[in-house]
Amino acid sequence: MSVGNNIRKYREMKKFTKEELALKARMGVHTLESYESNERTPELDTVLKISTVLDIPASELMEFHDEDESPFDEELTQLVQDIGVKSSKLILRKARDFSEQDVLRAMNLLYDLNQQKN
Repeated sequence: MSVGNNIRKYREMKKFTKEELALKARMGVHTLESYESNERTPELDTVLKISTVLDIPASELMEFHDEDESPFDEELTQLVQDIGVKSSKLILRKARDFSEQDVLRAMNLLYDLNQQKN
């Protein structure tokens, strides 16, 4: 499942309409629809807002499930190729030392730094 599919799944589980979730997450209904239909991928801060409204960990929204249940999805494989095996191993080894919440905070800090740079 993709992020958009996960958003839709948890929204429906919580019995929220698209309009309710969009309002509570402070976004437009069309934006939410574009995420749920996988036309767009939400930024990390948006995923965090949606997860807060749905009262679930952000990792649940970002978790991918392939139909073939392969241990590695295409996105992960591509990311490893993009940044290199050595860097990927370094990042993943360090990630083991932190809680999920710590990793999400670090990702937010990196996102903010990148936004300031641009």
